[in-house]
Amino acid sequence: MPDVSERIAGLSERARRDYEEFEPPPDPPDEERAMEYLVEGVGDAVSLYIEVRTGEGIRLDDAEFALLERAFNDWLELYAACYGVDLEGSFTVREAAELVVETHSIREAALLLTHVPDRDRGRQRSVLD
Repeated sequence: MPDVSERIAGLSERARRDYEEFEPPPDPPDEERAMEYLVEGVGDAVSLYIEVRTGEGIRLDDAEFALLERAFNDWLELYAACYGVDLEGSFTVREAAELVVETHSIREAALLLTHVPDRDRGRQRSVLD
């Protein structure tokens, strides 16, 4: 397995670059781009976290964990921004990992954490709502 520190540094750099280069969609949602941030960003961070937690003798120091969690939250913010939602990510990669294990879906985990997209967005409201 490649060095975990190097992998975290790579994820951190990629998240920073994605965040700096982000242009909000002119007509949200941009679901395709949201899924790219989710799968190729959030998913990679969560996957690495799960790998570290289940691996033998692999430990993250505080700085590595902070970098991983910041990258994870940056990508969640970009995911939400693709739906036109301003989100300040303060989620833990641990809670996301637990949701992925429970739901078997990074998309469902992101929805449960962020409430983006709003499940009722397309639903017609009745006078009883």
